[in-house]
Amino acid sequence: MKKLFYLSFFLYFSKTLKAQDLSMEDLSALPYMSIEHTPEDYSGNSVLMRMIDGLGYRYYWGTEGLRTEDLAYEPGNDGASCEALIKHLYGLSEVIYNTVAQIPTERGADTPEFTFKEYRTKTLHNIKSASEILRTKKDLNLENCQIAFKRGEKVSASPFWNLLNGPLADAIYHTGQIVSYRRTAGNPINPLVNVFSGKNKSPKK
Repeated sequence: MKKLFYLSFFLYFSKTLKAQDLSMEDLSALPYMSIEHTPEDYSGNSVLMRMIDGLGYRYYWGTEGLRTEDLAYEPGNDGASCEALIKHLYGLSEVIYNTVAQIPTERGADTPEFTFKEYRTKTLHNIKSASEILRTKKDLNLENCQIAFKRGEKVSASPFWNLLNGPLADAIYHTGQIVSYRRTAGNPINPLVNVFSGKNKSPKK
């Protein structure tokens, strides 16, 4: 049953992208060029915020500079293409934000159609918005943040824990797939990216 749920969720966000606008945007225009905020405490909210920020940094650089041929790449054996993963990650970012914002994620609605650049921008802002809620709303109780899905008038909810091992872990996993795909396609990520520090290394002179 759980496998069927994730398969249907993946297919919902895996239609072909529109014609791509792959020109590289101003690096400073989007969040997560680096991880900007270090939490001052080690509360559950702060730890979750840092995990979400880690996803944002990895996604930013994993998708920066993707070419048309990178988006079209697929590993074979019925594996999803890179562009299908981009769209799936957008859906996962919506679930992450909605859960932290305590909003049910609607299912069964028409799937939105965006360009690659739009998907990337919206995904990064969803991730950043979730992080900002955790950073600024100190009284937010994660116990009340159920992961909820709405279809019509019916809402099904699960404990917050399911967000961690479900959509959040899934988003990190699929971002890693994109990094692997683009390397195989001959376009590896920027070698200065440092996922340990969350800030890119200085180029050697």
